[in-house]
Amino acid sequence: MSEPIKVDIWSDVQCPWCYIGKRKFEAGAEAFGGEVEIEYHSFELAPDTPVDFEGTPIDYLSQHKGVPVDQAEQMLARVSGIAQAVGLDYDYDHVHQTNTVKAHELIHYAKSKGRQLEMKERLLKAYFINGEHVGRIGDLADIAAEIGFDRADVVRALESNEFLAEVKADVALAGEYGIQGVPFFVIDGKYGVSGAQEAETFANVLTQVRGEREAIQ
Repeated sequence: MSEPIKVDIWSDVQCPWCYIGKRKFEAGAEAFGGEVEIEYHSFELAPDTPVDFEGTPIDYLSQHKGVPVDQAEQMLARVSGIAQAVGLDYDYDHVHQTNTVKAHELIHYAKSKGRQLEMKERLLKAYFINGEHVGRIGDLADIAAEIGFDRADVVRALESNEFLAEVKADVALAGEYGIQGVPFFVIDGKYGVSGAQEAETFANVLTQVRGEREAIQ
């Protein structure tokens, strides 16, 4: 097969299922064994969240989403257990609920430097595992500098909203596709896979696409 299979993934850095789905997709792509090209697209689960939200994810779910506290606790415990099963140790006691628009801008900045996938992984880890703040420019610039980006240039790009139009374009395209939740995977431009499906599901869709391509060659 000459060209890799393109996979477009809509996701948010504060979406617990997106990190789980990322791991399951990676396992599926490995099982598939063919060449895959991945591009991440911005999706804001909670665009109305203040950058410096005062409170925990439990507070956010109860105050802003109307979820009873005990139910919110059960939800986070369940998703943490599923995350653990794919090797992710979520630390909700130290998660900073925030607005993720600047994190999305930073992912687009990294994409412009050919390092989008690396930045996406680092920001998911920052949010769910390291207890780092992914909403403030200074914190994001520190994270970027840690993995070799020019800190001052990152601050410049984020303060000037250089990549905000790209973020908004991703969100608009999600709307056109009818994407209402994430993660959402568009495989080869024609197959949509919603949610953190099992690795086998992703491997099967990729294998199907490869078979279809071979059939028309």
